[in-house]
Amino acid sequence: MVAYVIYQGEVTDPARYEEYKASSGPNIIAAGGSFLVRGGEVEVLEGEPPPARTVVLEFPTMQAAIDWYHSEGYTAVRRLREGAANARLYAVQGVE
Repeated sequence: MVAYVIYQGEVTDPARYEEYKASSGPNIIAAGGSFLVRGGEVEVLEGEPPPARTVVLEFPTMQAAIDWYHSEGYTAVRRLREGAANARLYAVQGVE
């Protein structure tokens, strides 16, 4: 069953965040993930708009998403984001 990783991040250092983006994309793809949403325009239909940039990733399983996040490769990439964005990141299991 697929799993989705949802990221919302408020960019605080655009130059450093660009470094993170350049490194994170290939790392995600190498781990079997794919981008469904990567930033983009938001149209609020109800409630408040998200306070930050939204990214949605798809992985083949929840375990694949967790393994990617804790992998040595992404741990190194994630360090680029430290100090460049305030992030909220979580995985959600898809439907059968």
